[in-house]
Amino acid sequence: MIFTETRLTGAFVIDLERKEDERGFFARTFCEREFSSHGLESRFVQWNVSYNTRKGILRGIHYQAPPHEEAKIVRCTNGAIYDVIVDLRPTSATYVHWISVELSADTRRMLYVPKGFGHGFQTLTDKAEVLYQMSAFYEPSSVRGIRWDDPGLQIEWPPADRMISAADRQLPVLRQ
Repeated sequence: MIFTETRLTGAFVIDLERKEDERGFFARTFCEREFSSHGLESRFVQWNVSYNTRKGILRGIHYQAPPHEEAKIVRCTNGAIYDVIVDLRPTSATYVHWISVELSADTRRMLYVPKGFGHGFQTLTDKAEVLYQMSAFYEPSSVRGIRWDDPGLQIEWPPADRMISAADRQLPVLRQ
């Protein structure tokens, strides 16, 4: 795997290191030793999948509050998404900064999201499927979120005929 640190402290884009031949390729998508050597969480207790029927579905921005914070490995296994993470760690040098990464089934690129980050995405294709590896169990009492169009963050989402859940439309802005 090829780990590339983003401009947000502790967040990494992970590309596969393919071993190719005439049959196709083989690549590791996770190795506890490699994650640990980069100082990343290497214990993942839950895997989730998000299937999205059409282009323009926007989910997020979600996170779990302490003590149930979670690191994530996010990968798009079908279609493509515009993935966004926001550093919500008040003591971080990159606090309230965000980045976007296009994840697709074609590139097989992954995004490592550290604990204390918010995460959301918008589908770029119909039938987009997203796989999450989570370092913490889902805890309903700790679920939090920030509105996708928070004016303080100024996230640049791709233009789309968006579909957003009622719950996500009601999320607060960060400063509330």
